[in-house]
Amino acid sequence: MSGARFPYQPALDGVRAFAVLAVLLFHGGVAALPGGFLGVDAFFVLSGFLITSLLLAERTATGRTDLVAFWGRRARRLLPALLLVLVTVVIVSRWLLPPAELPALRLDSLAAVAYVANWRMMARDGDYFAATGAPSPLAHTWSLGIEEQFYLVWPLVFLAAVAIARGRRTRLVLLVICLAGAVASALASALLFTPADVDRDYYGTDTRAVTLLVGCGLAVLLVGRVGVAGRHVVLGALAAAGVAVTGLLWTTAEGGDGWLFRGGLTLVALATAAVIAHAVVSPRSPTARVLALAPLVAVGRISYGLYLWHWPLFGWLTADRTGLAGLPLLGVRLAAVFLVATASYVLVERPVRTARWTRRRPRLGAAAGVTAALATALAAVLLTVPPPARPAPRIAFDEARPGPSASARPPIHRPGRTPGALPRIAVMGDSVSWSLGTYLPRQDKLQVFARGVPGCGIARLPEIVYVGAPHPNYPGCDTWDQRWRRDIGTDDPDVAVILLDRWELMDRRLNGRYQHVGQPEFDAYLTRELNLAIDVVGSRGGHVVVLTAPYTRRAERPDGGLWPEDEPGRVDAWNGVLTTVAGQRGATVLDLKAMVCPGGRFTWDVGGVRIRSDGLHFTPEGVQQVIAPWLLPRLARIATTGA
Repeated sequence: MSGARFPYQPALDGVRAFAVLAVLLFHGGVAALPGGFLGVDAFFVLSGFLITSLLLAERTATGRTDLVAFWGRRARRLLPALLLVLVTVVIVSRWLLPPAELPALRLDSLAAVAYVANWRMMARDGDYFAATGAPSPLAHTWSLGIEEQFYLVWPLVFLAAVAIARGRRTRLVLLVICLAGAVASALASALLFTPADVDRDYYGTDTRAVTLLVGCGLAVLLVGRVGVAGRHVVLGALAAAGVAVTGLLWTTAEGGDGWLFRGGLTLVALATAAVIAHAVVSPRSPTARVLALAPLVAVGRISYGLYLWHWPLFGWLTADRTGLAGLPLLGVRLAAVFLVATASYVLVERPVRTARWTRRRPRLGAAAGVTAALATALAAVLLTVPPPARPAPRIAFDEARPGPSASARPPIHRPGRTPGALPRIAVMGDSVSWSLGTYLPRQDKLQVFARGVPGCGIARLPEIVYVGAPHPNYPGCDTWDQRWRRDIGTDDPDVAVILLDRWELMDRRLNGRYQHVGQPEFDAYLTRELNLAIDVVGSRGGHVVVLTAPYTRRAERPDGGLWPEDEPGRVDAWNGVLTTVAGQRGATVLDLKAMVCPGGRFTWDVGGVRIRSDGLHFTPEGVQQVIAPWLLPRLARIATTGA
């Protein structure tokens, strides 16, 4: 490897093409590629290899490393397309997202501009409502954060290695650093992994650095060997093994597999490195020839744009909006992504990267880049300020019932009732119940306690399938009845409202096999838990009200279909259990489903008001303008008359 720059290798564009296509097809719901997400790790290995190769080539040719020029090239290559995506996302999201989700998007955008999105996504997914709400249209920028952190730190490490070696054994020092760093990263991944918190390993710069460092080490090993003629039988055999291992992992791995974070990612990196090594060392080999095919090279050249645009476009082009599913939906999504990414490459990325003024006047180019980034951050802040909410309508309570004057209210007679002028309402259940109780408007007729607990219903079996993947119970869910009993004892409600609309609908392991509502054995289990729930909330003598569960659409499957827990049949089966048990126990049933699902189907809006934020939880405006005027007068009447 000589000269001032690393020679162009078309086969490396082929590596990019396979990596980005794996990610696109994985996110597009192609069942044959459950491990397609590992394409990101192929990008990491390639980045480590190329960046280190460029640093070594410059050092060999000039005897120095120009950090300003290096970082300037990275900025020209990566920043323009990212800023374009960010601006587009915040503009479109202001139209598509409910106002309650805009503040979270603001933080996502700022994290992406600062290239710390991986740490943001780790924290975001630690929040229940963010984790179970609509996926962020910027979730994929986590990998860009790791890459940019690498671009910032690795050249400094490279210079430190050069200073330590003092020109004598630079390669050896670099290899030791790469090996030590990779081992440390792999150990950190193994030690930090817990099935209940995969995100810590998945998004961590420290735990994902192993793939970058394998690429760096490969570049050091191949100094002076790139493009050398010869058959390289051993490298060819390793490349064939690398292709086989990569194919096996891409078609079998799952994102939550523990073995991936206990050495599996190292195997992924080594397999990719073997393919890269054979392709660049032997450019006439079958490996290089296949990877250098013109269609793959073309895809590889726009791979950055494909990756940047695919996630938000896939999220916008849903089955709900397009009326498509399966292969037709995938085809529309891919066509849109390729069209937009090509336009981005031709109109934005390539012109900025090749502009002479940015290379001849690096300080001016740097100033322009910083200005553009700050302008994008400012736009993200301004465009994600939620619009002012419409005032809640006046609720028409029966004025013969509880009114503003305490003396005008008929007394509530209940043995042992804690004194209080206002009727007391406790809203019990999960996060859907929490969103209902919390967003009810302030009024002077009732005292409302929102006691819903995010992540916990009354089903407490610990082995769950959630959006197609294993999921544990959240902490404390197995003792929900104790918490409910404490809350009822504290609130002493005149009416206890039960709303459960999520966790009872999922597959859970019962008696050795996964079952769900609608199956007799599971219905019997839910009936026992629901009877206990009614016993607990009615233990102070208050009236028990059960709300029917509305239809949900928490998230589409990648192919556009519904996850089992969102199937209307499951909701209907659960409402059947609710109605039967409530009738047997003398509880009042109020048909919330009919109110928020007019016509017997899921809808995002009722009467022109957005009622669901993410297909599951209620919006503040939906509760205040649609549900509350219907629900609160009924609860007031039940509290005072029992009818």
